[in-house]
Amino acid sequence: MQPAAALAVPHVWRVPDLAIEDCVLATGHAALDRQLPGGGWPVGSLIELIQARPEAHVWQLVLPALAQATLERGGPVVLVGAPHPPFGPALSAQGLAPDRLLWIRPAQDAARLWAAEQALRCADVVGLVAWLPQARPQELRRLHLAARRHRKLLFVVRGLPVLRQASPAPLRLVVEEGVEEMQVRIAKRKGPPLEQPLLLPALPARLQALLDSRRRGGVLPTAPLVTEQQPQRRSHVLDRLVTLQT
Repeated sequence: MQPAAALAVPHVWRVPDLAIEDCVLATGHAALDRQLPGGGWPVGSLIELIQARPEAHVWQLVLPALAQATLERGGPVVLVGAPHPPFGPALSAQGLAPDRLLWIRPAQDAARLWAAEQALRCADVVGLVAWLPQARPQELRRLHLAARRHRKLLFVVRGLPVLRQASPAPLRLVVEEGVEEMQVRIAKRKGPPLEQPLLLPALPARLQALLDSRRRGGVLPTAPLVTEQQPQRRSHVLDRLVTLQT
């Protein structure tokens, strides 16, 4: 009898290998694509993004794929429960037009879940990013099934405590913020565990090029990248710098 690894059976996932996804969208981060089943974000599947601060680098992680998705088809990208208003000029500078965003701000957890599920059912919606820190596994499973049924790109942002909980998400990423790099650990995927975290750019490419150029010329940036007194304003300052360079 031949060993299972020697059998060229299509659509069979062997545990030592990354699974084959039917439909994926490139993340825009080549190092991450190489570690994801199918080589990108799975479309029609729940993707959990887990981080200590909900406003940390989630945009830089998901923005390339969302921008590409809006180029390929019409319709909005829906944000449910986003902690801060998106800064339109910076998103536009990176390929995502502000008029393609639909920001829904329900006050109650149940309303967030309802809004997220309705968005997934809407034929025109390109993708959904939902901040659902209190969602239970059975509620997440319902969203996962809705994303699968309607072939939607679905990101759910949650806090670090949920790592101790079971999740129906086939893909879970833990994102740790940094000034110029974010550390991304793949906590769960359809494939063997990844022992080492990935280091991905935390800044848009144009802003990173500007900072590198100023360093080579011995000129410091005019605005501080990190200030303990104003942690929430850093991303807005950086976004405006990107816009000015467009």
